[in-house]
This record gives sequence, structure tokens and C-alpha cells, in this order.
Amino acid sequence: MTSHHYTYLALGDSYTIGESVPLYENFPYLAIQLLRKAGFHFHAPEIIAKTGWTSFELAEHLLHTQLNAQYDFVSLLIGVNNQYRGAAIEDFTTDLDFLLKKAIHLAGEKSSQVIMLSIPDWGVTPFAKGKDAAQIANEINAFNLVCQLAAKKHGVHFISITEGTRKAAADNSLLAKDGLHYSAKEHANWARELVAVIKKEIK
Repeated sequence: MTSHHYTYLALGDSYTIGESVPLYENFPYLAIQLLRKAGFHFHAPEIIAKTGWTSFELAEHLLHTQLNAQYDFVSLLIGVNNQYRGAAIEDFTTDLDFLLKKAIHLAGEKSSQVIMLSIPDWGVTPFAKGKDAAQIANEINAFNLVCQLAAKKHGVHFISITEGTRKAAADNSLLAKDGLHYSAKEHANWARELVAVIKKEIK
């Protein structure tokens, strides 16, 4: 077991923050807790995320934010607000290209230490009642295909969590009290998948 103290940067929106759950129950913090239990030394995660951010807003913020020169691991989960606002998928594609290049740079040019998570499907939540869930699902799938192709292009890991989030349609325990975001139980699912990738990359 290495004595190196690892650093982790989480980029995203409300899903990365863990809107409506305590800070220590969002997936970046839960991932660090699991890694520490496994004997790895990790600093607390640094989170650059804000509820409502689109890919463009995250990119804009990164351009004007002083970060550490390098992190051991960087995760990215972005795009739901692009879909929600009806933003052009072509613009998302361009933003994602920038964001992944930035994430790889922040990971010391090691693309294998960048992990992108797919966009959850909010169409199954009580918040979406009265909206066209099938249309939302199709649009989320289209955005996620862009994410998947971008991950492949840049050689970063891609974790698909979308199907898991759709289980919230029949399982309220996966949802936070606001009826839109996800509970600590679902964040724990994402954290486990993230940890599995990180463990493989720690040599």
C-alpha cells in the first residue's frame, strides 16, 4: 500500500454537489471515504460544481478559477442543464471537448486518471410529473452518446450511471427529499463505481 496522499477534483453541477443531501453524502465524498477504508491516503475532494450549471458555465468558471497545478484524479459529470434548457447538442459537444482537455491537463496529462460519469435521467423523478418522460429519456440518451464518444476520443474512463438512476421511477429511496435529485443511497452507487476505476489506476 502506497503512502502517497492522493488528490481528487470533482467537476460538475448539482449531481456532483449532491444537492439536497449533506456534503459528506455526495458521491465525491463517499468515494474518498471508501478509498480511505481500503487503505489509500486521500485528501478531501475538491469540488468545482454549482447547481444549474451547463457545460458552458462550468467551462467559463474553470477559465477564471485558480486551481492546483495537478490532481491525481479528476471526475466530470455535466450536461443535464444543457438538456433541461434545450441547449444545442453541438454546443455541448464543443464544450465537452474543452472540459475533457482541461480535465486531462489537470490530471497531469494522464487521460487514464480522468473519469466521466453519464448524465442521470431526471425524467423519472416526481419533479418531471406532467412532462414527457420518453422525450427526456431520448434527449438524455443523445447527450450521453456525446459523452461516451468524447470519452473514447480522449481516452478517459466512462461510467454509465443513467440506467441505475432510472430505477428511481419505482424506488423512492434513490431520491432526495426535493423529488428531483438523488439520495445518499444512489450517490453511494456512483461512488462505488468511481472507486472501482480509481483502484485500478493506482499502481
